Amino acid sequence: MSKKIILSFLIIAVFSPFILAQDEDFSEPLSSTETSEMLESSFTVPCSFNSVMDSLMFSYYAKHSKKGKCKKKGYENIEYSDSIIKLKLESLPNEIDMPYNNKVKTVINFYVDRRRDHVEKLLGLSKYYFPIFEDILAENDMPIEFKILPVIESALNTTVVSRAGARGLWQFMPSTGRMYGLTVNTLVDERCDPVKSTYAAVRYLKDLYRIYNDWHMAIAAYNCGPGTVNKAIRRSGGKRDYWSIYRFLPAETRSYVPIFIAANYVMQYYSDHNLCPAEIDMPIYTDTIVVNERLSFYKVSQVLGIPIDELRILNPQYRKDIIPGSKLKEYNLRLPTHYASKFIDLKDSIFAPSCIDSLAIIQEPVDPPVVHKPKHRKVVHKVRRGDTLTGIASRYGVKVSDIKRWNGLRGSKIQIGQRLTIRRK
Repeated sequence: MSKKIILSFLIIAVFSPFILAQDEDFSEPLSSTETSEMLESSFTVPCSFNSVMDSLMFSYYAKHSKKGKCKKKGYENIEYSDSIIKLKLESLPNEIDMPYNNKVKTVINFYVDRRRDHVEKLLGLSKYYFPIFEDILAENDMPIEFKILPVIESALNTTVVSRAGARGLWQFMPSTGRMYGLTVNTLVDERCDPVKSTYAAVRYLKDLYRIYNDWHMAIAAYNCGPGTVNKAIRRSGGKRDYWSIYRFLPAETRSYVPIFIAANYVMQYYSDHNLCPAEIDMPIYTDTIVVNERLSFYKVSQVLGIPIDELRILNPQYRKDIIPGSKLKEYNLRLPTHYASKFIDLKDSIFAPSCIDSLAIIQEPVDPPVVHKPKHRKVVHKVRRGDTLTGIASRYGVKVSDIKRWNGLRGSKIQIGQRLTIRRK
């Protein structure tokens, strides 16, 4: 084994991100019968996954999306028997095994029943992001089905941040991102760069596969870190199969592979469930401009006439709307193809010094001041299974903090059947 591979193993074991989970008092390894019964037992979609899905509704393009215009047999979900869904999963042209069990079934139902609007927005966004993922995965001879990982990691929201500090489409922690070549500093966070973060994720997944020689195990380790997976292997009596160590993994990781399988199914067979991709005005064709001088989004927007929100969506790695290009280090600016041509024609004007550049260095975008305070209409929301404060706030266009204040809530825990007062504009 080469020194390079050995070094990769050592680095991953020491520095990979861990998702904190309460340590459990495990008994002896399960028998095959006990494992089968466990896999068919009740299963709940984790709150963290609900939160990721809810974050999608706050992204710029999701807010400005429209209902798709597919030919559908109605708006309700079409249900299929377990045998049909199992056959559909088996028919997917995937390298990674996609077994069907009660866990996978629960997540599929979560997608096609309770998160239909979210899935339709994901389908709309996938038209932009999936070609990027597919090209890089194919270039590195990786299973194409890994394009689904950012769907469950970030709901295709480039700037979402986890409670632990993971950021971007692939949810890298700062230390892991730097270890795989991503720049993370005050002005630039390449964990949010769709292209560079995908290359980093590919290298990380390859390293994990070299350790376990099993894609399900590599996926689990991507979620909770190889140290946690190795601990589960020891507790299982040395088994190196995901479903055999399932019971010994943290709760979130136990749900991770079933969610991955379910997301692959839904993103492939969405039309069978009367789901239609949302119409999202996101440019499919883009070009990259190399920038070797300091440049602000404000100047680019001013000269080219491109909305600054569009620059932020296409270039989420620039945290302060500043590209810190220099002769020593070049950076990329992604633009819709027609704006890229315009950039080249107007390059001298774009890089000409002006007061707007100095202002951009010290100023960040702010919301316009509120001129008046509109009246609010009182609504009572009855909490249903799967509801979160974030999701409820998104649904009514209010803040989570306001819901807490209106209802005297100290924490974020809510109960099924609980009635919450919402004050809508």
